[in-house]
Amino acid sequence: MPYVEILAPRADSSRKRELAGVVTRGIVDGFGVAPSTVTIYFQPIEPADYAHEGELGQPDAGSRVFVKVHAYRRTPDERRAVAEAVTPALAACFDTTGHNVAVYFLDRERDEVAHDGHLASDELAAHPAA
Repeated sequence: MPYVEILAPRADSSRKRELAGVVTRGIVDGFGVAPSTVTIYFQPIEPADYAHEGELGQPDAGSRVFVKVHAYRRTPDERRAVAEAVTPALAACFDTTGHNVAVYFLDRERDEVAHDGHLASDELAAHPAA
């Protein structure tokens, strides 16, 4: 954790590879985590699966890009740093503007996350230095 879901039009692999590096660095720098904790899921949205203002299909002005960042609770300054670091690259990757990029931070407390069947809060209590 953090996990990042990117719902956006299809993009070629080279653009996504570059974006993955920028998003990972933005989260590492903004949240102070190791790169090994960051996972990104690209969820391509086809034109027939996108509607805005009641109109089906991707507009000429570019589709909106919806990004969900699932992570432990962070400060507003940390979230701001990540949003500022990743938005330009997201817009460039998906041929849209920064205005069309929405980054939602879905913060979780450690007792709301489990890995390998154990709550993260329990692991922190067992290993306080971690």
